[in-house]
Amino acid sequence: MGFFEETCTNSRTSKNGLIALYAPTSSSSADLHSHYNDVKTKSFLTKMIWDFGLACFLPDYQRKNGSGKSQKNNGEKKGSNLEHNKAWLLAESGGGAELTSTDPQSVHSSFRFSFCSQVELEAITANSLSSATVLMVNLDNGVSDDRAKELKWRRIESLERSISPVAKSLVRFSYGEIVSATRNFSKGRVLGRGALSFVFRGKVGLLKTTVAIKRLDKEDKESAKAFCRELMIASSLHHPNIVPLLGFCIDPEEGLFLVYKFVSGGSLERHLHDKKGAKGRPSTLPWSVRYKVALGIAEAIAYLHNGTERCVVHRDIKPSNILLSSNKTPKLCDFGLATWTSAPSIPFLCKTVKGTFGYLAPEYFQHGKVSDKTDVYAFGVVLLELITGRKPIESRRPPGEENLVLWAKPLLHRGMAAVKELLDPRLKCTLKNSTQIARTIQAAAACISNEESRRPAIDEIIAILRGEEEPFYSIRKKSNFSGIIDCYSQLQHSKSEMKSHLALAMLGVSEFEDDDHLYCR
Repeated sequence: MGFFEETCTNSRTSKNGLIALYAPTSSSSADLHSHYNDVKTKSFLTKMIWDFGLACFLPDYQRKNGSGKSQKNNGEKKGSNLEHNKAWLLAESGGGAELTSTDPQSVHSSFRFSFCSQVELEAITANSLSSATVLMVNLDNGVSDDRAKELKWRRIESLERSISPVAKSLVRFSYGEIVSATRNFSKGRVLGRGALSFVFRGKVGLLKTTVAIKRLDKEDKESAKAFCRELMIASSLHHPNIVPLLGFCIDPEEGLFLVYKFVSGGSLERHLHDKKGAKGRPSTLPWSVRYKVALGIAEAIAYLHNGTERCVVHRDIKPSNILLSSNKTPKLCDFGLATWTSAPSIPFLCKTVKGTFGYLAPEYFQHGKVSDKTDVYAFGVVLLELITGRKPIESRRPPGEENLVLWAKPLLHRGMAAVKELLDPRLKCTLKNSTQIARTIQAAAACISNEESRRPAIDEIIAILRGEEEPFYSIRKKSNFSGIIDCYSQLQHSKSEMKSHLALAMLGVSEFEDDDHLYCR
C-alpha cells in the first residue's frame, strides 16, 4: 500500500473550487464506475490505486438545496461507521467535524486514510459529509497481502544473489533443522540476546555438534542487510582467535539465521565481573589467563585489520564478545556491527553510531568517524578491565571513579608506582607476573589516547605486550608516551565537558543494537 503526495498537487480543480483527484457528481454506481475509468486514463496515481483495489474520494460537503432532513439523518447514521474504522490524520485536518473533530474554521484541508471493508466503503461513498480527502484501503480482496508476499520474496531473491559468492563455502541448514536443533527455540536454549537478535544453543547433524544459532528479528527492516553484511564478513575470517561461522538458514516466513561454532568456556564478561562462579563461589580469573586473553585478542584484531583482503573494523570489542574455550583460548565473536574499510588508518564517517557506551572512541562517539583506531581504543578499555577487574561504567562507584578510563588515566601516568591502586585486588603482583602487568599497563595507556592520531596501530600494541623494545620506543616518540595521558591536562581544564561525557556514558542504555550480550555465557 502506498500513495504519492505529489499527486495531490497535480489533481484537477472541480467546478465548486475544491482540489480533488476526482469529484463524483452522481451517486449511481454506473456513473461512479464511468468516472473512475475516466480518471484512470488521466492520473497515474489513480491507476495505481485502482489496480490495487483502492479508491480515493473527495465528497462535496456543501449540501444541495433539496437535500432534506432524511439525507441528514441518513448521513448521521452511516457516519457512525467511521468510529469503527482505524483512520490516521496525515495532514492538517479541516472540513466537517464528523470526520476530524477539529474546528472547521481554523484549518482548510485534510488528508486521511482508513482501512475498511467493501460495505463500509459503499456506505461512506453514498453519504459523506466532510470535505476531507479520504484514501480508502479495501482489505477484503487480499491484494495488500499478495503485494507484501511478493516484496518479501523479492528481498529474499536479492539476498540470495548477494551472498552467492560465499554461500557455497558454508553449510545451508533448513528451517526444520534449526527448529530441531533449538528444540523449537526453547527458553532453556537461549544463550543471549541483542537489540535485533537472539542466540540459542543447538545441536546439529548426525554427530549432534553443539553450535550457537543467531536468529535475527524477522520483523526489522534492517535485518536482511545486517544478515548479509555479517555473513559476508564472518565467512571470510579464518583465525584461531575468531569464532568461525559454520552455516546459515534463510526462510522467507520465519527469518534469517547464522550458525557459529559453540565456545564452551563462557564469556570474558562472566569470568571478570560475575560475583559468583559456576559453583556459586566467587571466581577469579588468574593473571596468566588475562595476559593470554590480551595477546590473543590483539592477534585477532591485527588479523581483522591487516590479515584479510579488506580491513575489517569490528566496532564492538568488549568482554561479552570475547569467549574462552575450555583451555582458556580467547576467541572474538559477534560481527553484527563489523564493517569493511578501504585500508587501515583511513577513516570514514558513519551516519549512525552503534556500539556500547564505555568502549566508544571519542572521535566515533562524537563525530561518527570510524577507522582501525576505533578498535584500538575499545581494546584499550578491555585491557583496563583485565588489569583492574572493573567495568568501564559503574554508577555505584565513588564520585570521580564511575568512568574507568577517566579514573585510570592519572594512575597510568604514574606507571608501576600506582600498580597497587590499578591492579584488581583479587590479584597479586609478583616477580613472575610484574613484567607482564607493566607491559599491559603501557599498552592500555597507549590505546586510550583521546587523539586518534596518537593511538598506535594494533601491531605496535602487540609489540608492547610482547616486550619488543624497538617498536615500543617508536610508539613512545610518536605518541608522546612519556605523558601517557596526552589529553588529561586538557580534561582537567574542561571539567564541564568531562561531566557531560560521563553523563552520556552513564545513560541507562548501554547497548545500541545488534549486541548479542552474554553470548555463550
